[in-house]
Amino acid sequence: MQSVISQRVAQIREWLAAEQLDALVIPHEDEFLGEYIPEHNERLLWATGFTGSAGAAVIARDKAAVFVDGRYVVQVRKQVPGDVFEYRHLIEEPPMHWVETQLASGSKIAVDPRLHSGAWLKRTQQTLNSDLTLVLLEANPIDTLWADRPAPTLSDARLMGLDFVGQSSSDKRAKIAASLQKQKADAVLLTQLDSIAWLLNVRGSDVACLPVLLSAAILHNDGSVDFFIDQARLPAEFAAHVGEGVRVQAPETLKNSLNALQGKRVLLDPATSNAWAGQTLRDAGAIILEGADPCMLPKAAKNATEVAGMKASHIRDGVAVSKFLAWVDRQVADGKLLDEATLADQLWQFRIEDPSCTDVSFDTISAAGGNAAMCHYNHNNQPEPGVLEMDNVYLVDSGGQYPDGTTDITRTIAIGTPGEEVKQTFTLVLKGHIALASARFPRGTTGSQLDALARQHLWAYGFDFDHGTGHGVGHFLNVHEGPQRISKAPNPTALLPGMVLSNEPGYYRADAFGIRIENLELVVEVATEGDMTVLGFESLTRAPIDRRLVDLSLLNDVELDWLNTYHQKVFDVISPSLEGADLDWLKQATAPIHR
Repeated sequence: MQSVISQRVAQIREWLAAEQLDALVIPHEDEFLGEYIPEHNERLLWATGFTGSAGAAVIARDKAAVFVDGRYVVQVRKQVPGDVFEYRHLIEEPPMHWVETQLASGSKIAVDPRLHSGAWLKRTQQTLNSDLTLVLLEANPIDTLWADRPAPTLSDARLMGLDFVGQSSSDKRAKIAASLQKQKADAVLLTQLDSIAWLLNVRGSDVACLPVLLSAAILHNDGSVDFFIDQARLPAEFAAHVGEGVRVQAPETLKNSLNALQGKRVLLDPATSNAWAGQTLRDAGAIILEGADPCMLPKAAKNATEVAGMKASHIRDGVAVSKFLAWVDRQVADGKLLDEATLADQLWQFRIEDPSCTDVSFDTISAAGGNAAMCHYNHNNQPEPGVLEMDNVYLVDSGGQYPDGTTDITRTIAIGTPGEEVKQTFTLVLKGHIALASARFPRGTTGSQLDALARQHLWAYGFDFDHGTGHGVGHFLNVHEGPQRISKAPNPTALLPGMVLSNEPGYYRADAFGIRIENLELVVEVATEGDMTVLGFESLTRAPIDRRLVDLSLLNDVELDWLNTYHQKVFDVISPSLEGADLDWLKQATAPIHR
């Protein structure tokens, strides 16, 4: 692979020379700017060999660098040849900072405006050294050089009935149109695939793990929509399903439709729409109103039908995960130390015992021993998958896509008898998990204001983790959903009832072990004796947390009560679906812990 990457970098350098350019910026994103992208748009992977879900590269004529965040610092060194690329931290030294320090005065830097957000381009143009020039490409050179580029996988649309989504497309469009009228906008360009799927109550399978359709949409302030997708992908019942006012347009006509908005006031989210779209609208003479995608908040705050579906899907998912955890314990007891790929495949087999499960919600992280120290480890990217290690831990982070909900759960389990250090850090992570799960907070509170709750006990021992504590989760949509999140980074979005977020503190010791405990939490109103509205979390995830890794001396009585209560809830809803050895395992795994 190293020689293949070297050849590809050489091809890009030949193109740079021919075009009289000095560097090419290659982000992970495609034109939809989603976290996960279809195989045919994996340009960063083609150029570098890096398979992570976030990153970038810059290839200059005589040097190159690859940029990843804290999740991938170990993985990138295994996948990307170090004699071709320098390794850089995506957050601490972003690509354009590297460009400014490494390239000579007068250099021309090529970027594909379809692969960067409007906000990124504006910020870069304002801050880039004046002696460097940004050149916006009409076409991406990788698309020409990529000889064996796979064809797009385009699925037929799946229509989501009211029994799943709870609100008609007509009602959603009327609500968003009213918000456009308030902002004095004539239209909004929608480019986030999950926003379009939510608005039109459709799903697809164009992107692995995400039930979306590669498409674009323009919503007008009268509630009508231009939907840019191949008509052949829509079932005959589509028109009746969405109601009046949805015009299906060929995808290649998007530019013409943007040009037709000349003189119109168009809402555009510079954070989520690509720079090409903004550039095209400006060139057409449209008046751009910068603002958030108006579908994001209503999509994030689930309605009663969606909440009920999330709860139901988490019970079925919990049955699958519990069967899997019971099965792993039996294998270990029989002396079978299985490899990570076999374990991930078996978990998927348990999930699809439920015929409604359509896909995983992300690539399963199946990590044994020291591999668990890589937060977003993927056994498929290794020369050989790791094998369970006795007296260490196994971390499995996985999720399923169901028509009534999306799941995401991490469990770290004992293989044999791990040492006291593992138990201590596991318990500190658990204490943080419980603190966040138990939080009470007033309306208007943001996730960043809650983040320290999950880290406090780790901090007290001089430990931390280099990832966010929680991300939003969609309803049969993206497993990473904005705008809400829980992290150190400031986030202005207040948590609202109906939002679903993950609660996943962790601890990672390089080459030794990794720990993460993740449940999904529903934001709910909590009754109090006070006079203000108080919010809290209700755990949706239903699977045991490994009691064998708990150091009781570190848990106080309130925390112990939380764990016992949680396990009783798990047993109550999961046990009717288990029998025999699985049921026996669940009884033991959820039994109350007494001092």
